[in-house]
Amino acid sequence: MRVHESLQAVTDRIIARSEPTRRDYLDRMAAAAAEGPRRAHLSCGNQAHAYAAMGDDKTSLTDERRANLGIVTAYNDMLSAHQPFEHFPDKIRAAARAAGGTAQVAGGVPAMCDGVTQGQTGMELSLFSRDVIALAAAVGLSHNTFDGALYLGVCDKIVPGLVMAAATFGYIPGVFVPAGPMTSGLPNDEKSKVRQKFATGEVGRDELMKAEMESYHGPGTCTFYGTANTNQMLMEVMGLHLPGASFVNPGTPMRDALTAAATERAMQITALGNDFRPVSEILDEKAFVNGMVGLMATGGSTNLVLHLPAMARAAGIVLDLQDFADISALTPLMAKVYPNGLADVNHFHAAGGLQYMIGQLLDAGLLHEDVKTVAGDGLARYTREPKLDGDAISYADGPTETGNDRILRPCSDPFQPTGGLVQLEGDLGRAVIKVSAVAEDRQVIEAPVRVFHDQAQVKAAFKAGEITEDTIIVVRFQGPRSNGMPELHGLTPVLSILQDRGLRVALVTDGRMSGASGKVPAAIHVAPEAARGGSIALLRDGDRLRLDATNGRLDCLTSLEGRSPAEADLTGNGNGVGRELFETFRQTCGLATEGASVIL
Repeated sequence: MRVHESLQAVTDRIIARSEPTRRDYLDRMAAAAAEGPRRAHLSCGNQAHAYAAMGDDKTSLTDERRANLGIVTAYNDMLSAHQPFEHFPDKIRAAARAAGGTAQVAGGVPAMCDGVTQGQTGMELSLFSRDVIALAAAVGLSHNTFDGALYLGVCDKIVPGLVMAAATFGYIPGVFVPAGPMTSGLPNDEKSKVRQKFATGEVGRDELMKAEMESYHGPGTCTFYGTANTNQMLMEVMGLHLPGASFVNPGTPMRDALTAAATERAMQITALGNDFRPVSEILDEKAFVNGMVGLMATGGSTNLVLHLPAMARAAGIVLDLQDFADISALTPLMAKVYPNGLADVNHFHAAGGLQYMIGQLLDAGLLHEDVKTVAGDGLARYTREPKLDGDAISYADGPTETGNDRILRPCSDPFQPTGGLVQLEGDLGRAVIKVSAVAEDRQVIEAPVRVFHDQAQVKAAFKAGEITEDTIIVVRFQGPRSNGMPELHGLTPVLSILQDRGLRVALVTDGRMSGASGKVPAAIHVAPEAARGGSIALLRDGDRLRLDATNGRLDCLTSLEGRSPAEADLTGNGNGVGRELFETFRQTCGLATEGASVIL
């Protein structure tokens, strides 16, 4: 299949930029893989400790001809998306035995719910939890008893952290095993209306709680297309899921069959199987380009603009904001899933989902087909969809026509000609904006600024009726070095109400917004951030800014010459709810434009 020349140009640019680091990475992975099965290098005493509690599996474990899989699980039952993982290890162990091998839980990783911590102090640990997850997974896999790994994770920071670990242990295979979305509850647009009514005092907390509970109502991923479901799309488009695995509901026969199939496939692709496929060979430059295309084609979460560079760096690949912008410019927006539309991910899946979308993008030359995946060679495998054959999985050709063109459209007739992610450059540095849900007449905003140092100040000004004119709201000292870069999703109802009142408003911040945000223009991830002395720290109330998503500009029309940067009292960010333990993270994290990682 012929690749679009502009997509190939971006890919070639990434390959050239990454050549030294990628070459070093692959050399390290090849040397480690050449050492053979990991257990062969352990002493008898080492192995006895590792197998002591494994009962009837001990014989298989001491037989170095049978593969042993390490399970890295993000299970907890506070997080609805991860609650189904509670019983996955038992299912995986049974499937591994049936395939002639074994499986052990290598370790658990933390999994926090951004929905629980939105607007709360705990959100200041959220972004950094990604690096903690990578570290925790590495601890589990460091026992060196595993021929391959199964990664059980779904949500916001969990999948990126697990990918970082999988790439670091890229000399062994890894298969990502999802749990699936919860069934559809209260429609997301109805929930959003209740939130706005609560923000204006039209309804009380009882009605708000009722709406929230009817929306988030059972096991599985939240059904809107935020970061968690964007992660699932990425794992499929990048070849780390089995085809068709992303959006099957928990607790169904298909879900159980896919989990068993993932285990069986993981056994086959170990060095002891017949189709060795280490992660290092799957996570190459083309895989990351495919992931960025999927992000744009579906209107996915802007949080992945932070995570993909960090994930890529773990595999020796260097991504730049310009790569995202260029891929967005040539990728059509094919899906309308909330907040970009009224449908949820269950509706998207039923309309043809990823199998239809991947087929369309391949035909248009907008995905690299010649990639390795956990399922085999070639991304065309991911145009096929799983079918139940008794308790097992078989594959059939996926849909070639959309099941609902209000949700999913062909490349030739997209919702928008581009993916809607734009890089902004100007006096304030670099930033990104997602405009796939922003009306065209709102994509250029020029207005005086009102400067705040946290989202609570914005809400207070709104409640006091202080924002009555066109305004660009600047919320600074929200970057990773300031306070861990919490999501500012709590501002969405306020900004939406101001816009609905007819004001021309926008947000400019060195922080980030949720994957659930969209219709108000927001320049996010401004770098350098205020705490690093970035130009955003020079702004004062009344300065005039121009946010121009059409031309990719973010400019201050008021002279900043001669000003000293504002300073914020950040001492309170260092204690409470565990923040004391993350001081080193805040001091050593990288730029948002590079993934804001502490460990890469």
